[in-house]
Amino acid sequence: MTELSLNQLKKIAKSIPEDRKTDIKIAVLGDTATQLLVTALRGYAFSENICAEVYEAEYNQIFPEIINPESELYRFSPDYTVIYMSSEKLYEEFCKKPLAERTAFADNMLQHIVAQWATINARLKTRILQFNFAENSDRIFGSYGAKEPSSYIFQLRKLNYLLMEKASEEKSVYIVDLSTIQNEFGRKNLYADKYYYSARLSVSIDLLPNVAKEIIDIIKPMTGKLKKCVVLDLDNTLWGGVIGDDGIDKIQIGELGTGRAFTDFQLWLKELKNRGILLAVCSKNNEDTAKEPFEKHPEMVLRLNDFAMFVANWEDKASNIRMIQKTLNIGMDSLVFIDDNPFERNLVRSMIPEITVPEMPEDPAEYLTFLKHENLFETASYSSADADRTSQYQAEAKRVQLQQSFGSIDDYLKSLEMIGFAGAFDSFNIPRISQLTQRSNQFNLRTVRYTETEITDIAKSDKFVTLYFTLKDKFGDHGLISVVIMEKQGDTLFVNTWLMSCRVLKRTVEEFIINKMISTAKSLGFKTVLGEYIPTAKNAMVKDIYEKMGFTRIDDTHFSADTENFVPRTCFITEES
Repeated sequence: MTELSLNQLKKIAKSIPEDRKTDIKIAVLGDTATQLLVTALRGYAFSENICAEVYEAEYNQIFPEIINPESELYRFSPDYTVIYMSSEKLYEEFCKKPLAERTAFADNMLQHIVAQWATINARLKTRILQFNFAENSDRIFGSYGAKEPSSYIFQLRKLNYLLMEKASEEKSVYIVDLSTIQNEFGRKNLYADKYYYSARLSVSIDLLPNVAKEIIDIIKPMTGKLKKCVVLDLDNTLWGGVIGDDGIDKIQIGELGTGRAFTDFQLWLKELKNRGILLAVCSKNNEDTAKEPFEKHPEMVLRLNDFAMFVANWEDKASNIRMIQKTLNIGMDSLVFIDDNPFERNLVRSMIPEITVPEMPEDPAEYLTFLKHENLFETASYSSADADRTSQYQAEAKRVQLQQSFGSIDDYLKSLEMIGFAGAFDSFNIPRISQLTQRSNQFNLRTVRYTETEITDIAKSDKFVTLYFTLKDKFGDHGLISVVIMEKQGDTLFVNTWLMSCRVLKRTVEEFIINKMISTAKSLGFKTVLGEYIPTAKNAMVKDIYEKMGFTRIDDTHFSADTENFVPRTCFITEES
């Protein structure tokens, strides 16, 4: 269960200052009581430094709220719409159906739910967070119900599968996985008869904070709050024992001693890496000694090429982590540091408050279960390009080494032999474009987040001019590194979105993009390109970017360029035709 109780979340919710600016708006629609969930939601959001304004629909009014275009739901215009359809109400609906219709129950219910999504999407720009259904088998068929299509449990499980399948197609829909919470804590902890029959509360008081956490965990990456890298200790973290003392033949990995726990932990980390999470090593050790298990031990799952960075020396870990963060060029708050040693954890926490440092269990056998429960690596999107992220950052480390051998930055940039490509949004790149809008915080002029559906609509609209940019050099392909959306306003193109991956900063990529933006606008007959900078807590690095690129300041946040008289910026990137 979460460290925060419902009473603590109530106190946090009450402590929110009245003049605190709202970060997000959430609507909650439920067919059971949701008042306490709303309180927990506001409290948990604020514990994550997110001020959420929450609208709660009346009890059991999901369909009326959605179908009525004048309802409070649409007047509220939420950023996120939570739909909680409970298993208890689902069972009531199932029991109403004639026996002959029950084998089609899940399919018919899915159609009803999808129709609700479509109605909302037609009227609102919102993300839909749909609860799946916790299992509440009626045991009418006993275990035989798992193979009988007319049983309730068969139809419930089928509906949960169909919801996952359909949500994968609906890019604005996300699943609040109540079923997983029940799997972790058990039906008796999730559901309490006394709460349901006295107050129509489908989730127990004890687990309401976990449900609120699940919702906020889904929302956080859509607001740019997500983890990108795991920094790992080695001894007694990735294997049992101390490599410098015990030697390669005595460390515990594989089937020896507690080795299986470390093997399974490495398997999990490998899957994180395959999903696009960077892995880095930060160890107090001699480098050759630290690398030996990865190079020679036959039962190691992780190998050296799985790590974006490998730092092993006798410096303090906080300094080494800062060096890792600077080299990878990602936000410190996107790093997670995992170490078995409480001293090292406390040192890093005290010296780097922004980093996440889980309080690992003493027993390595509990590492994996603990980290799964923490759910630190939630994402709102995934694309096939994510699997290449480690190799891209490994190539970046080679670039950093090369730069140190040149006397001037210009000579270094010329030596990279950079080739850039610019193209209008296409269906192949839409997942990556959407993902960049959700992940980019530092080089992001207006910090607007888009779903794949919204990017698809923009690409099809004649109201916008769109550009995506890729970059490659002699060390490898950076992939898609920047997104520009320009909105047509008379004879002006307004830069609705300009964002860029920070890993390609200071290579004249900014100049390359600006030159392309202006030349594109000019070729289409637009006289002016208008840029805007909206400050956030993380994007101060680009507050002067337009002026540096030759734009004229209009006021505190707006900048313009005359396409006819604009002088192209010097860059060292050749455009690929």
